[in-house]
Amino acid sequence: MPSPEPSSLDPSSLDRLVATVRDHAGLRAKRAITAVRRVVSTSDPLTGPGDDGAVVEVPAGGSIVVCGEAMHPAFVASDPRAAGMAAVLANVNDLAAMGAVPRGIVNTVVASAPVAAEALQGMAEAAALYEVPIVGGHISEHPGEPALSAFAVGDADRVLSVSRAREGQHLVFACCLEGRMRTDFPFFTTLAHQGPHLARDVRLLAEAARMDLAQAAKDVSMAGSIGSLAMLLEPGQLGAEIDLDELPAPAGVSLDRWLVCFPTYAFWLTTDQPGRCVDLFRSAGLTAAVTGTITGSGLLTVRDRDASRQVFDLKSEPITGLWP
Repeated sequence: MPSPEPSSLDPSSLDRLVATVRDHAGLRAKRAITAVRRVVSTSDPLTGPGDDGAVVEVPAGGSIVVCGEAMHPAFVASDPRAAGMAAVLANVNDLAAMGAVPRGIVNTVVASAPVAAEALQGMAEAAALYEVPIVGGHISEHPGEPALSAFAVGDADRVLSVSRAREGQHLVFACCLEGRMRTDFPFFTTLAHQGPHLARDVRLLAEAARMDLAQAAKDVSMAGSIGSLAMLLEPGQLGAEIDLDELPAPAGVSLDRWLVCFPTYAFWLTTDQPGRCVDLFRSAGLTAAVTGTITGSGLLTVRDRDASRQVFDLKSEPITGLWP
């Protein structure tokens, strides 16, 4: 298990790093989520928008969590097999961030026959790795720009939700660092190393929820590490200072690339029991570290030794725009 890579940034480098995080296209794309406000109430973050999945309570007890992801058409066109795998990965990670165990996946594919076949093959391979069945879907042959989406359902004994993030909780970053960065898309893949353990690893968050070792979580998505954390903090207009010396990062990958990539396996968790939370992931051979504490300031900052820079003011600057 690699140790976190120490950072040593001069002030100008730290300024450039903040600019890179703020200008990241994957983060800026999250502003489109504000359209949801026109049709879905934001009064209840647990059952409404804001988390990685939506919660449906069932009469028998417990919670059903549902979610969905659409792949970027350019990604589907250039590497349909990888896009199929990513569609499953993104959904399973979303369920995990809610403390849910994945139970089934459905998909929609609109593409030429060869692209559709490759995409479905990728989905099947990823579903086998995560030990979650593909239970249905829809396919249409289409010679134009391809479209690929997947949707997943899971169940949770205890839901992790951004509505449960509170001032004073510790922030744990849990991830797998054994992988490689793609050159065409900002995706850090750990599938080759983590594959045999993925099904177990992704279910660790449900275990953390059941053991009350975490209250909220967010998977690191296309918004990048800092952007995804901002999405976790945004609903409560909370803040945090992240110590870049403590933030795990893979060897050989620059910090400016790492902070804006989509890793196969990386999660933020908020916890009142940081030691036990970290130990849960480390005992599985993963990397985990406490990187900061939630504050009520609304300011998300990064610190490198003696230098600190503000990245977002979440009391005045929207990330998704869901929260007026």
